[in-house]
Amino acid sequence: MDTSEDIIEKTKDFVKKELKKAEGGHDWFHILRVYNNAMLISNNEKVDGFVVALGALLHDIADSKFHDGDETVGPQKAREFLFGLNIDSVIIQHVVNIIENISFKGGNEAQKFKSPELDVIQDADRLDAIGAIGIARAFNYGGFKDRKLFDPSIQPNLKMTKEEYKASTTPTINHFYEKLLLLKDRMNTKTGKKIALDRHKYMEQFLDQFYAEWDGEK
Repeated sequence: MDTSEDIIEKTKDFVKKELKKAEGGHDWFHILRVYNNAMLISNNEKVDGFVVALGALLHDIADSKFHDGDETVGPQKAREFLFGLNIDSVIIQHVVNIIENISFKGGNEAQKFKSPELDVIQDADRLDAIGAIGIARAFNYGGFKDRKLFDPSIQPNLKMTKEEYKASTTPTINHFYEKLLLLKDRMNTKTGKKIALDRHKYMEQFLDQFYAEWDGEK
């Protein structure tokens, strides 16, 4: 019978294979960073470490952005994989609930499930969306979707519905205001909040430099 460590290793191998050709901001290395962040945050939280590990590793196994907006693919793929490893059904459902509720979704969508484990993984995922790596991921995805860097005539929309957020094609700089700069105040854990502060400041400094260069001031 597999130990929890065996299952985690098998899950890592599965995710690596599934995301072998994924876009650079949502590939295996994104998963690994989120996993490492989640393990770090877990040290200061009362959580089921096994659920946190599985949830972090499987949270983006099939991101809806790359499946025509279908939000059922990821949870179903994770469920089938975990079922094949004979994982307890309660743990499987918890992991599926995490996958279904971790996403930002425009920030105006009510979260239908809560747990300490989700709080940890959500913070870990959001940390990877801000700071230096968050900036790199934003522009990498913007290039992947052939979006403009910036257009002063297009204002950020802070009141988007979930559907509008998913369908948005606005310049990458707008994404900072529509999501990235909002994450600092939406962290769940003390550790997540502390790390987010530094990464948030870095993004603000980047934007100051960006606008100065855009306007020919530097």
